[in-house]
Order: sequence, then C-alpha cells, then structure tokens
Amino acid sequence: MGYPYSHDLEVGTQLSRHFGDEKARTLEGWKELGGYATLPKALEMDPDAITEVVKNSGLRGRGGAGFPTGVKWSFMPKEPNGAHYLCCNADESEPGAFKDREILRWVPHLLIEGCLIAARAIRAEHVYIYVRGEFFPFSAILRDAVVEAYEGGYVGENILGSGWSCDVTVHLGAGAYIAGEETGLMSSLMGGRAEPWIKPPFPAQSGAFGRPTTVNNVETLAAVPMIVEEGADWYRQWGTEKSPGTKLWCCSGHLERPGTYELPLGVNLRDVIYEVCGGAPNGKKIKAVIPGGSSTPMLTDAELDCSGCYEGMAEAGSALGTASPIVMNEDTNIVSAMRRIAQFYAHESCGQCVQCREGTSWTAKILHRIETGEGTAEDLDTLYHLCEQMTGRTICPLADSVVFPLLSSLDKFKDEYEALIKR
Repeated sequence: MGYPYSHDLEVGTQLSRHFGDEKARTLEGWKELGGYATLPKALEMDPDAITEVVKNSGLRGRGGAGFPTGVKWSFMPKEPNGAHYLCCNADESEPGAFKDREILRWVPHLLIEGCLIAARAIRAEHVYIYVRGEFFPFSAILRDAVVEAYEGGYVGENILGSGWSCDVTVHLGAGAYIAGEETGLMSSLMGGRAEPWIKPPFPAQSGAFGRPTTVNNVETLAAVPMIVEEGADWYRQWGTEKSPGTKLWCCSGHLERPGTYELPLGVNLRDVIYEVCGGAPNGKKIKAVIPGGSSTPMLTDAELDCSGCYEGMAEAGSALGTASPIVMNEDTNIVSAMRRIAQFYAHESCGQCVQCREGTSWTAKILHRIETGEGTAEDLDTLYHLCEQMTGRTICPLADSVVFPLLSSLDKFKDEYEALIKR
C-alpha cells in the first residue's frame, strides 16, 4: 500500500494533505488513508539502512538549525550499551512559527509513526514527545492517538510481532521558550529548569538521563515515513540540491492570506509573500520581512527576490530558520516592533549567561527609551556595542536571537531610530 501522499504538489501536498480532515486524527481513519503502512517495512530494515535512506534524502532539521537529519542519527552509538532515547521537540515557541501544532492537531499518527521509525534507526527504546504546555488541546489529541497506537500494537512491547519494543511518552512543558533548545528541553524533561548546558558532551554521547539521545523537530520526524516508503530520490524531486523536499511555511503579519502553506524549498520568497499570501492588505506597501521567525535578520521589500532555502536565505543575508515570515507593512514602526521582540527574549532568557541575561534586558530598555522619545544618539552606539558583546558568547543562541533582527533593523532602518531620537 502506498503512503497517503500525492506525488504532485499541484494536486496535493505531502505533510499537510490531510490537514482539516478529522478522520486523519483517529487510528481507524488514518489506516484507511494508508497510515502505518511504512512501519512494518522499517521494522524489517537494518537500523543503519533506515539512517542511510534519510541521509541520502538530504532531509534537514525543520526546527530552525537545518542540520542534516541522517547525519545526526549516525552520531548515535551502534552497540547496545544501554538505553537510547529519541526526544521529539514539540515545544514550538518561536514567535511567528505555528506549523508543528498543525501536525499535532490533524495528523498525530503520522508523527507517531515517524518517531517510531526514527527510534528504530537510532536503536532507541523510548520516545519522549515534549509538547509546549500551552498546546493543551493539541496535546490531548496527541495523547489519544498514542493510546490508540498502544492498543493497536504499533507502540509498546513486541511491536507488530517484530520482537522490537518501544514506548512513547507525551510530556507537557511549562511554557519556557528556552525549552525549545535541545539541551534545555532535556533538562526540563529530567525535572530541572529548562537551562541549556555546554556541549560537549553532545546529546548523542550523554543526553536525557545521561544516555545517548537524539532530538528532532516535529516536522522533521513527520517527513520520515514518506521518505522511507518512497525513497531518497523521490523526496529529492522537490527543493534544491542542498535543501531537498517540501517545507511548511508559517506566514503572518500584514498579509491578505496569512496561514500555513506547504511549498517546495527553493521557492522565491517574493512569490510566497505576494503570490501565495496576497501581499499586504489595502494596497499597502511592505516595509520589512523577518523570514525565519523573529530571531532572523530583517529583509526589506527590495531584498525579497531570493531562494527560500537554507543556502538561499544565507546568501540574502538572513536565515530560513523555521520558514516563518513575519511581514510588516509601510505603517509599521520598526523600533516598536524591535522593542517587542527584545522584550520577549529578555523575558524568556534563562539567566545563566551574563551576556544574555543583562544584554537582552538592557536592549529592551534602550529600545523603549528610544521609542518613547527619550533616547539619545549615544543609545545607538550602545546598541551596537551590546550586539557585539552578545553574539556567540553564550551557552545557547538566545542572545543571538535578539542581535540578528536588531542589527539588521539598525542597518536598514537607522533613519527611523534617528527620527525618534531627534523628536
């Protein structure tokens, strides 16, 4: 039986084809659509063979970093030296990103099957799906699906009579943005504060509960069943050489048609904003776009003719991130927008690193001062100095998440900062 995905993006998409279909939420309905057809095939494969297929497909992590998934799996020990774990990162909290929750909401069994196949590949015996605490309605759907999967013999002891066993646990977080960072996630999973730790050791060496662990994003794992079923070459028919496949785009802000769209990687960013999403409402011009979620550098409207893939966005001076364009029209106060972004990260900093704890806080205060007309010319110099001190000097990239959009806003919209200071 083929997997329930269309091979033609003009007819249907891959991950999102069954979004909106309530039948896809239940085990019975999902099996009618062809679900869980790939798991038996994966159970007959050597774990390294699964990893090789995913590696050859070029699938890259969809949580923002874009690291090659198969390569990441290959870091796990191959000898049975105790428990191995897979952590599914469903703590989607990047401002502008809302794709993973749609997978939880509509196709939870797709995610479960992807988790099981990935666990098989890395020789894991337990999967932890770490879900953002605020996603309570979606986590309830996922939990029901996990119960159904246990009852159907797809999860638990001796899965489908294969002799291989694997448990799945849904774990609710407590609403910390920093739990989206893989080591912060594992710290929280183990009962501590969601504080990232210094690497090495890397998770594949010593992760959750001190055991070898792989952490993958929801969208990444949801793509695994179709790749194993159809093959690496099939997956590579979309996207670019370095960024194969399709991607869920979360488009928000000043748009006629905001929402979640599945598009091939490499699509022109201007086409996403203007053709797919209809541009800004009421004939307004677009001033700026943060293309990869709030932590990536801003692009002006003149810079939108770029390839929507990992390498293409880097060439444009930004980053694909979670592919979550935040669009701002001509009426947007860039300083106010940047102040809100800085306030968010200042609030969410775990406080371990001085550069992040103090830098994000001072950045937010200075931006507020400029926004309210109380800023000085020296404030701009201070912001540049803060950016220099915050970049690449912390355990995790949270401080950098403020620096990237801030520096781009200072460079491209400095006149708006200066106008508020002169006022």
